[in-house]
Amino acid sequence: MGEEIKKVGIVGAGFTGKQIAAQAALNNFIIKVYDFDPKCVEDANKYISGVLKRKNKLDAIKNVSYYSDLSEALEDVDLVIEAVPENLELKKEVFSQIDNIAPAHTIIATNSSSYPVSKIESAVKRKDKVLNLHFYPPIPTRPMVDIMRGSQTNDETFEVGKKWIEDIKCEPLVVKKECLGFVFNRVWHAVKKECLKIWDGGYADKETVDTAWKIFTGMKMGPFLTMDGVGLDVIYSVEMSYYNESGDPRDKPPDTLKEMVENGDLGLKTGKGFYNWGRKK
Repeated sequence: MGEEIKKVGIVGAGFTGKQIAAQAALNNFIIKVYDFDPKCVEDANKYISGVLKRKNKLDAIKNVSYYSDLSEALEDVDLVIEAVPENLELKKEVFSQIDNIAPAHTIIATNSSSYPVSKIESAVKRKDKVLNLHFYPPIPTRPMVDIMRGSQTNDETFEVGKKWIEDIKCEPLVVKKECLGFVFNRVWHAVKKECLKIWDGGYADKETVDTAWKIFTGMKMGPFLTMDGVGLDVIYSVEMSYYNESGDPRDKPPDTLKEMVENGDLGLKTGKGFYNWGRKK
């Protein structure tokens, strides 16, 4: 394994994947973006190019390439970050594909917001070269990344991954002992769970909860507004992963949230969630 990362593959060009790509491109890495959906690839191109133009990093645009063929995207990368939806079996399938294609020295990381990489690593042979690298979008305003080992991750892989986080101007949040939810997402889970209970139980309006949070913390966004920004499909999947892990009924997200997801009311990206955004974004 080389001592530094130069080329990074992003598998999954959705909401978070394209943000990771943009952050890395801003800091002079060569980025290869893949998605099976050509529309996602096109949207990622527009987003990343727009970020680089606004930051006056026009030279970096040539360092980003886009693919609908996974073999081409992973041909010579040093690090691959999987950023597909929060579905354990899907992540295992993608990890297996990456393992079969990427060079032997390549580190494979998951951006999972809840699953430890130890639950995914059975899909690969290179168990010493896997990591959790979990970002907190929007990345420009939350430049921090959970980093956690799998059951066999070696020290070199961990240190190379930690240095790369620092090189893209983010703060590595080192998880010393494997846990569901990692560092801040574990705290965020507790906040989400109680806010959803208050809303679902009719104890207070979502606007009241958001107002209280903003006054108490000084933050510009409350929990419900934040969940709309993340996407309620993602929120529901993550909360279900906690529930499936613990089996505790108190961890089960409310059925009303499930109904919103099934109705396609996913928040900002669809124009309606906890709040009405007026139009599809």
